[in-house]
Amino acid sequence: MKHLFTVLLLLLFGTNTFTVKAQSPTYDLVIYGGTSGGVAAAIQMSRMGKSVILIEPSNHLGGLTTGGLGATDIGNKDVIGGISREFYQNIMEYYKDPETWKYEDRLEYLSRPNQTRSNDGEDAMWTFEPSVAMKVYHEMLAAEEVTLVIGKRLNRPSGVRSHNNRIISITMESGETYSGKMFMDATYEGDLMAASEVSYTTGREANSQYGETLNGVQANKYNLTLKGNVSRNAIHHNFVPGVDPYIVKGDPSSGLLPFIIEGGPGIDGTADKGIQAYCYRMTLTNHPENRIPFKKPDNYKELEFELLFRNYEAANGPIEEMYHYGDPLVPWINTPMPNKKTDTNNQKGFSTDFIGQNFDYPEASYAEREAFAQRQLEYQQGLMWSLAYHPRIPKEVREVVSKWGMTKDEFKDRNGWTPQLYVREARRMVSDYVITQADCEGLVPQVEDGVGMGSYGMDSHMVQRYVDHNGYVQNEGNFEARGLTAYPIPYRSIVPKKGEKENLFVPVCISASHVAFGSARMEPVFMVLGQSAATAAFLAIDQDVAVQDVDYSLLRETLLGDNQILNYKK
Repeated sequence: MKHLFTVLLLLLFGTNTFTVKAQSPTYDLVIYGGTSGGVAAAIQMSRMGKSVILIEPSNHLGGLTTGGLGATDIGNKDVIGGISREFYQNIMEYYKDPETWKYEDRLEYLSRPNQTRSNDGEDAMWTFEPSVAMKVYHEMLAAEEVTLVIGKRLNRPSGVRSHNNRIISITMESGETYSGKMFMDATYEGDLMAASEVSYTTGREANSQYGETLNGVQANKYNLTLKGNVSRNAIHHNFVPGVDPYIVKGDPSSGLLPFIIEGGPGIDGTADKGIQAYCYRMTLTNHPENRIPFKKPDNYKELEFELLFRNYEAANGPIEEMYHYGDPLVPWINTPMPNKKTDTNNQKGFSTDFIGQNFDYPEASYAEREAFAQRQLEYQQGLMWSLAYHPRIPKEVREVVSKWGMTKDEFKDRNGWTPQLYVREARRMVSDYVITQADCEGLVPQVEDGVGMGSYGMDSHMVQRYVDHNGYVQNEGNFEARGLTAYPIPYRSIVPKKGEKENLFVPVCISASHVAFGSARMEPVFMVLGQSAATAAFLAIDQDVAVQDVDYSLLRETLLGDNQILNYKK
């Protein structure tokens, strides 16, 4: 009848009167964001027999899991279930094939120093090359009925169409419109959530807001937490004593060196808009056949690395004794990956984190975000070249770093550099339940609507760089509260407040304080929550209810049937 109606209109009015536009299909679930959480959600929705489209705004699928974060931050492996665990089991199956080991064999890899995440005797493997993670995700998606769209960005100012508190469709910058019964924001930035006018926040809350101790400004060196255990604040990623912050040493009138804020860090425990620093997780190798030597970027600015040079020059004693943790020479965490590769992350006072430069990122335009990502890339390229070749870097450091480089067989179109910026934290939804430090520490009764579990220690990278009362440079914002067991993440934290959007799920930018998000923000957890959100979307459709009114007892039963872990006892 639709086609007959169109033909009649054409006969009556002629072909020049109007344009007939093909109507896009309506999906049961429209997922915006092809991160690990989005991929897991798409797989789950397909398995439950519903139609699903997965839209990734960039040209990179899989987020950080395929973007260089191959050293999975786990916490307690026993609480990772469902599709999340299935992914890591598939990783293990892949590496069982001897042909996958090109530069070393499996036993050699498992015996490498600092390789602690993957072990023999387990049913899953927790470390992997980025290209392997991408291959596994594509194979898992290929087995399902998932419509995949890559490189389409939401029209953030006007692309969300709603009616009666429900999203009807979303439109991309390029004009495509996708309609659905249920929607999901699985981005790291929370763009669909924000454009849907759901309550959210950015930055750090004051400790007083939720009765926390680790939130807000964290300039003091120690903080008691976790039932009396000591949290190490601003120690493990800071400068050695005595690093001068001024362009001309000892002369405040010469101005501050790049990336140092004017004034102090603020009063401890008070709120601000600070966000823990971003970086790129680098896939490095020291295998000559596969190594790309570090290259000096075209717009290298030596002054931007003056603090790096001064940090080494301020060492009181042998360079090997500058720090009491990690690599004694190099400011990185170089976690082994298969085939002589690494997942390399920030460590110590001046490293890959671009401290204090990302505060505007969550609300920034796409063009502004791209400019920041390029700036981050150039910063890290300059850092690695400096560490490997600059004459002011101690010789023993240069000898170590210059043996490493990017990998030829990862991210081939970008000379080994991942396209995925490590957005550790951006927007966070504010829903009817906000996960806080007390949830993570088990100091409040456990929620009764759990849809997954977190277990990684509460953790924040540095937020800002300032001049202390002695006139020396310091980093501020880091805390590392370890010793958690496991805590449930409530269903209420992945759906908007009651009275807000009735068909939206947010399994990545979940409702959590800055402190609690620092624990929950792990890739395995995002996969768990993505699967749980898709399951709830299925039930909301079949029950014809708002996401806030899904029958939790039925959701729980379904999740347990799909091997999700919702509670844990030692």
